[in-house]
Amino acid sequence: MIWCILIIGILLPQSLAHPGFFTSIGQMTDLIHTEKDLVTSLKDYIKAEEDKLEQIKKWAEKLDQLTSTATKDPEGFVGHPVNAFKLMKRLNTEWSELENLILKDMSDGFISNLTIQRQYFPNDEDQVGAAKALLRLQDTYNLDTDTISKGNLPGVKHKSFLTAEDCFELGKVAYTEADYYHTELWMDQALRQLDEGEVSTIDKVSVLDYLSYAVYQQGDLDKALLLTKKLLELDPEHQRANGNLKYFEYIMAKEKDVNKSASDEQSDQKTTMKKKGIAVDYLPERQKYEMLCRGEGIKMTPRRQKKLFCRYHDGNRNPKFILAPAKQEDEWDKPRIIRFHDIISDAEIEIVKDLAKPRLRRATISNPITGDLETVHYRISKSAWLSGYEDPVVSRINMRIQDLTGLDVSTAEELQVANYGVGGQYEPHFDFARKDEPDAFKELGTGNRIATWLFYMSDVSAGGATVFPEVGASVWPKKGTAVFWYNLFASGEGDYSTRHAACPVLVGNKWVSNKWLHERGQEFRRPCTLSELE
Repeated sequence: MIWCILIIGILLPQSLAHPGFFTSIGQMTDLIHTEKDLVTSLKDYIKAEEDKLEQIKKWAEKLDQLTSTATKDPEGFVGHPVNAFKLMKRLNTEWSELENLILKDMSDGFISNLTIQRQYFPNDEDQVGAAKALLRLQDTYNLDTDTISKGNLPGVKHKSFLTAEDCFELGKVAYTEADYYHTELWMDQALRQLDEGEVSTIDKVSVLDYLSYAVYQQGDLDKALLLTKKLLELDPEHQRANGNLKYFEYIMAKEKDVNKSASDEQSDQKTTMKKKGIAVDYLPERQKYEMLCRGEGIKMTPRRQKKLFCRYHDGNRNPKFILAPAKQEDEWDKPRIIRFHDIISDAEIEIVKDLAKPRLRRATISNPITGDLETVHYRISKSAWLSGYEDPVVSRINMRIQDLTGLDVSTAEELQVANYGVGGQYEPHFDFARKDEPDAFKELGTGNRIATWLFYMSDVSAGGATVFPEVGASVWPKKGTAVFWYNLFASGEGDYSTRHAACPVLVGNKWVSNKWLHERGQEFRRPCTLSELE
């Protein structure tokens, strides 16, 4: 008889996550204030209940003393006409008043406030998105579960811990995505914390149930069998574990009947495929991209570094910058990436952020085939677009970009403002349209994106670098600076070395704004060359 392994189904909620959910820092701070308001309301409710209980307590103490006296000589007590009257009054009126007091619902104000605020609460989808962000950060920054659980992250101001129940929930989120690798990591962490004596609402049986199946799915049958036996020691009647135990034993017995060497080879292959299988969001350069995000990128040779300089730039004798030239720093040579220091003031940053905040929406990309804007799992941020005519500050910023780059901004796209919260990222991509995407910017009628200007409008505690996997460059956020690079060679051909990414924000909050400049209008500002790669 062949036993079928029982999949853990009844413990799991329906899958509620959608690809690349993102919650901006602005939304999160609003939730903090909402929760603070609810706590205040809750304390008011507790005070009202305490006042009510105090009234009941005083009434009980008074009646306890009175009835103690009355029961010693009932006839003598009611023989007094005043006592007889007050007894009638108490039983007919006062006990009814006490009943009304006890039945009075003091929670109306709190429940009303909670109902109003609930419309702004995160839902299951949001919770799954936040969990996925943690898993994404874990992989990108090579963090072990214990480090995350203890809150030992770089640059943190407010240390926080994960309970065994929190770890269990993270494991369940991974499980619903058939991500058995992370399921094992987080269920194992939950089990360790329970073994260390942490008091929790979850039990070891539930954790072992998920953990044993996750381990089995990754091809480690011996460990799955061991964990299942451990589960049955705690709960001998566990139906699913008993079924799985028989199935595991059957499989192991079957393997012993075949040629051992062939069996071992197949088992190793299976394990390797399970544990190192291509992820749904597979990227060929993911390893290099994540190394750059961690600051483990390719180091320039001293010879190349000597060619990088800092300088004052007057925008080719632009009157605005002759007396107060801009500070330039070479970040990379090929492609040439230039950083401008102190190029946008704190006051300007706040105005741009204030203009953008009410309009922040999930960031989109242009579909290379249809040209339509759509959300994708690899771009997780919120963005808004600002036109120059909306505010003098935006217009002034646009002109500053034109003066310093020498490129015409009249054909550029509007200023895009983006907010990356914790886990927010934009995986490796090109800003320009490739030859197989001829209609990417057709509606704009301004040609391809010739260059990118990127303002950093905040410092980031940890993570959030802009990286270029093709060449190994990492550019770190610094408030008040901007970086600039050409996406196209002067010939109009795309520079594929400009493929870049926004690394996930590990700790903190990242605000950027960018300007994509287009080919139209640059014919005499950046003349075409005869060589494709110049």
